[in-house]
Amino acid sequence: MELITKTLAGFTAMSSWEYLAVALSILYLLLAIKENIWCWPAAFFSTAIYTIMYWNGALVMESFLHFYYLVMAFVGWWMWRSGNKNTESKIVSWSFFKHVKIIISTGIIAILMGYITDNYTHADLPYLDSFTTCFAVVTTYLVAKKVLENWLYWVVIDAASMYLYYLKGYYPTLALYVFYTFMACWGYMKWYEEHSNREGKTVAQL
Repeated sequence: MELITKTLAGFTAMSSWEYLAVALSILYLLLAIKENIWCWPAAFFSTAIYTIMYWNGALVMESFLHFYYLVMAFVGWWMWRSGNKNTESKIVSWSFFKHVKIIISTGIIAILMGYITDNYTHADLPYLDSFTTCFAVVTTYLVAKKVLENWLYWVVIDAASMYLYYLKGYYPTLALYVFYTFMACWGYMKWYEEHSNREGKTVAQL
Protein backbone atom coordinates (compact mmCIF):
# COMPACT_ATOMS: atom_id res chain seq x y z
CA MET A 1 0.00 0.00 0.00
CA GLU A 2 2.86 2.38 0.86
CA LEU A 3 4.51 1.65 -2.48
CA ILE A 4 1.29 2.53 -4.35
CA THR A 5 0.88 5.73 -2.34
CA LYS A 6 4.45 6.84 -3.05
CA THR A 7 4.08 5.97 -6.73
CA LEU A 8 0.90 8.04 -7.10
CA ALA A 9 2.52 10.92 -5.20
CA GLY A 10 5.47 10.75 -7.55
CA PHE A 11 3.26 10.91 -10.62
CA THR A 12 1.45 13.91 -9.15
CA ALA A 13 4.79 15.70 -8.70
CA MET A 14 5.85 15.17 -12.33
CA SER A 15 6.09 18.26 -14.56
CA SER A 16 4.22 18.70 -17.82
CA TRP A 17 7.48 18.23 -19.75
CA GLU A 18 8.12 14.94 -17.96
CA TYR A 19 4.59 13.76 -18.79
CA LEU A 20 5.23 14.65 -22.44
CA ALA A 21 8.53 12.73 -22.41
CA VAL A 22 6.80 9.66 -20.93
CA ALA A 23 3.99 9.85 -23.51
CA LEU A 24 6.49 10.12 -26.36
CA SER A 25 8.51 7.22 -24.95
CA ILE A 26 5.40 5.04 -24.90
CA LEU A 27 4.55 6.17 -28.44
CA TYR A 28 8.09 5.23 -29.50
CA LEU A 29 7.64 1.72 -28.11
CA LEU A 30 4.28 1.20 -29.79
CA LEU A 31 5.57 2.41 -33.16
CA ALA A 32 8.81 0.40 -32.87
CA ILE A 33 6.84 -2.77 -32.21
CA LYS A 34 4.85 -2.07 -35.38
CA GLU A 35 8.10 -1.40 -37.31
CA ASN A 36 6.88 2.13 -37.97
CA ILE A 37 9.78 4.44 -38.83
CA TRP A 38 8.06 7.34 -37.06
CA CYS A 39 9.12 5.74 -33.78
CA TRP A 40 12.46 7.51 -34.21
CA PRO A 41 11.10 11.11 -34.23
CA ALA A 42 9.13 10.19 -31.10
CA ALA A 43 12.36 8.87 -29.57
CA PHE A 44 14.22 12.02 -30.58
CA PHE A 45 11.84 14.43 -28.86
CA SER A 46 11.38 12.30 -25.74
CA THR A 47 15.13 11.87 -25.26
CA ALA A 48 15.72 15.59 -25.94
CA ILE A 49 13.42 16.40 -23.02
CA TYR A 50 15.08 13.80 -20.77
CA THR A 51 18.58 14.99 -21.73
CA ILE A 52 17.81 18.55 -20.62
CA MET A 53 15.83 17.40 -17.57
CA TYR A 54 18.59 15.11 -16.28
CA TRP A 55 21.29 17.69 -16.99
CA ASN A 56 19.39 20.33 -15.02
CA GLY A 57 18.95 17.77 -12.25
CA ALA A 58 22.72 17.11 -12.12
CA LEU A 59 22.29 13.50 -13.28
CA VAL A 60 25.20 13.80 -15.68
CA MET A 61 25.54 10.15 -16.76
CA GLU A 62 21.81 9.82 -17.36
CA SER A 63 21.95 13.03 -19.40
CA PHE A 64 24.83 11.68 -21.51
CA LEU A 65 23.00 8.38 -22.00
CA HIS A 66 19.89 10.14 -23.25
CA PHE A 67 22.00 12.33 -25.51
CA TYR A 68 23.29 9.08 -27.01
CA TYR A 69 19.66 7.97 -27.47
CA LEU A 70 19.00 11.30 -29.20
CA VAL A 71 21.85 10.70 -31.66
CA MET A 72 20.71 7.11 -32.21
CA ALA A 73 17.26 8.42 -33.16
CA PHE A 74 18.93 9.91 -36.26
CA VAL A 75 20.91 6.73 -36.87
CA GLY A 76 17.84 4.53 -36.43
CA TRP A 77 15.79 6.67 -38.82
CA TRP A 78 18.54 6.43 -41.44
CA MET A 79 19.03 2.67 -41.02
CA TRP A 80 15.33 1.85 -41.15
CA ARG A 81 14.81 4.14 -44.11
CA SER A 82 17.76 3.01 -46.23
CA GLY A 83 18.18 -0.64 -45.22
CA ASN A 84 20.28 -2.73 -47.52
CA LYS A 85 20.65 -1.49 -51.11
CA ASN A 86 18.11 1.28 -50.43
CA THR A 87 15.30 -1.17 -49.70
CA GLU A 88 13.21 -1.22 -46.54
CA SER A 89 15.19 -2.81 -43.72
CA LYS A 90 13.88 -6.11 -42.40
CA ILE A 91 14.02 -7.86 -39.06
CA VAL A 92 17.08 -10.07 -38.69
CA SER A 93 17.98 -12.72 -36.13
CA TRP A 94 21.57 -13.07 -34.96
CA SER A 95 23.14 -16.36 -33.90
CA PHE A 96 23.34 -17.50 -30.29
CA PHE A 97 27.16 -17.31 -30.30
CA LYS A 98 27.08 -13.74 -31.64
CA HIS A 99 24.88 -12.73 -28.73
CA VAL A 100 27.20 -14.56 -26.28
CA LYS A 101 30.09 -12.43 -27.59
CA ILE A 102 28.00 -9.26 -27.20
CA ILE A 103 26.97 -10.17 -23.65
CA ILE A 104 30.51 -11.08 -22.53
CA SER A 105 32.17 -8.01 -24.07
CA THR A 106 29.47 -5.62 -22.82
CA GLY A 107 29.54 -7.28 -19.40
CA ILE A 108 33.30 -6.75 -19.13
CA ILE A 109 32.91 -3.08 -20.07
CA ALA A 110 30.08 -2.72 -17.53
CA ILE A 111 32.28 -4.19 -14.77
CA LEU A 112 35.14 -1.84 -15.65
CA MET A 113 32.78 1.15 -15.70
CA GLY A 114 31.33 0.02 -12.38
CA TYR A 115 34.80 -0.19 -10.86
CA ILE A 116 35.74 3.28 -12.12
CA THR A 117 32.54 4.95 -10.91
CA ASP A 118 32.69 3.06 -7.62
CA ASN A 119 36.25 4.15 -6.84
CA TYR A 120 36.52 7.57 -8.46
CA THR A 121 33.02 9.09 -8.23
CA HIS A 122 30.24 9.43 -5.68
CA ALA A 123 28.03 7.04 -7.69
CA ASP A 124 25.43 4.99 -5.85
CA LEU A 125 24.93 1.34 -6.92
CA PRO A 126 27.72 1.76 -9.50
CA TYR A 127 27.82 -1.78 -10.89
CA LEU A 128 24.07 -2.10 -11.38
CA ASP A 129 23.92 1.39 -12.89
CA SER A 130 26.82 0.55 -15.24
CA PHE A 131 25.16 -2.71 -16.25
CA THR A 132 21.89 -1.07 -17.26
CA THR A 133 23.66 1.83 -18.98
CA CYS A 134 26.17 -0.23 -21.00
CA PHE A 135 23.62 -2.78 -22.15
CA ALA A 136 21.11 -0.02 -22.99
CA VAL A 137 23.72 1.59 -25.26
CA VAL A 138 24.35 -1.69 -27.10
CA THR A 139 20.68 -2.67 -27.28
CA THR A 140 19.66 0.67 -28.77
CA TYR A 141 22.05 -0.11 -31.63
CA LEU A 142 20.39 -3.54 -32.00
CA VAL A 143 17.02 -1.82 -32.35
CA ALA A 144 18.42 0.40 -35.10
CA LYS A 145 19.73 -2.73 -36.85
CA LYS A 146 16.33 -4.40 -36.38
CA VAL A 147 17.81 -7.36 -34.56
CA LEU A 148 14.95 -9.52 -33.29
CA GLU A 149 16.61 -10.37 -29.99
CA ASN A 150 16.88 -6.70 -28.93
CA TRP A 151 13.57 -7.12 -27.11
CA LEU A 152 14.99 -9.90 -24.93
CA TYR A 153 17.84 -7.61 -23.93
CA TRP A 154 15.31 -4.92 -23.02
CA VAL A 155 13.35 -7.34 -20.81
CA VAL A 156 16.48 -7.98 -18.72
CA ILE A 157 17.58 -4.32 -18.76
CA ASP A 158 14.11 -3.09 -17.75
CA ALA A 159 13.87 -5.69 -14.95
CA ALA A 160 17.28 -4.64 -13.60
CA SER A 161 16.27 -0.98 -13.90
CA MET A 162 13.09 -1.67 -11.93
CA TYR A 163 15.22 -3.01 -9.06
CA LEU A 164 17.55 -0.01 -9.34
CA TYR A 165 14.68 2.49 -9.22
CA TYR A 166 13.08 0.61 -6.31
CA LEU A 167 16.28 0.89 -4.30
CA LYS A 168 16.53 4.61 -5.16
CA GLY A 169 12.86 5.25 -4.38
CA TYR A 170 11.97 6.35 -7.91
CA TYR A 171 8.55 4.72 -7.73
CA PRO A 172 6.82 6.39 -10.72
CA THR A 173 9.77 5.42 -12.93
CA LEU A 174 9.62 1.89 -11.51
CA ALA A 175 5.93 1.70 -12.47
CA LEU A 176 6.75 2.87 -16.00
CA TYR A 177 9.45 0.22 -16.34
CA VAL A 178 7.01 -2.49 -15.31
CA PHE A 179 4.94 -1.35 -18.29
CA TYR A 180 8.06 -1.20 -20.50
CA THR A 181 8.93 -4.80 -19.55
CA PHE A 182 5.53 -6.06 -20.67
CA MET A 183 5.85 -3.99 -23.85
CA ALA A 184 9.26 -5.53 -24.56
CA CYS A 185 7.75 -9.03 -24.23
CA TRP A 186 4.97 -8.05 -26.63
CA GLY A 187 7.52 -6.48 -28.98
CA TYR A 188 9.50 -9.71 -29.14
CA MET A 189 6.41 -11.77 -29.93
CA LYS A 190 5.31 -9.36 -32.67
CA TRP A 191 8.76 -9.16 -34.28
CA TYR A 192 9.23 -12.94 -33.99
CA GLU A 193 5.93 -13.50 -35.77
CA GLU A 194 6.82 -10.98 -38.48
CA HIS A 195 10.31 -12.45 -38.92
CA SER A 196 8.95 -16.01 -39.13
CA ASN A 197 6.36 -15.00 -41.72
CA ARG A 198 8.96 -13.28 -43.89
CA GLU A 199 11.36 -16.20 -43.61
CA GLY A 200 8.53 -18.58 -44.55
CA LYS A 201 7.66 -16.53 -47.61
CA THR A 202 11.32 -16.44 -48.69
CA VAL A 203 11.62 -20.23 -48.42
CA ALA A 204 8.35 -20.68 -50.33
CA GLN A 205 9.58 -18.46 -53.15
CA LEU A 206 12.74 -20.53 -53.45
